[in-house]
Amino acid sequence: MAYNKLFTAGLFLLCNLTVALTDSPVSCYRIESGTIAGIICADVLLTLIIVIVTYRCASFRRQKIEKADKVYMNVRANCKT
Repeated sequence: MAYNKLFTAGLFLLCNLTVALTDSPVSCYRIESGTIAGIICADVLLTLIIVIVTYRCASFRRQKIEKADKVYMNVRANCKT
């Protein structure tokens, strides 16, 4: 039980320390809204490219497996994996 109280007191002191440190006169790095919009647009574009490439690769693999079921002169066209 004493350990729990000590942990709570330490956590409270750390929280107060972070509040005290944020009042310092250090300037923060400012990011313009255009930069944020550019990052979001690039992220959406990259996500779409990844989805499209994954879909195309999966469809080519599916077509290859479907074509493997065709038999020509008692031999499969290609092996299933």
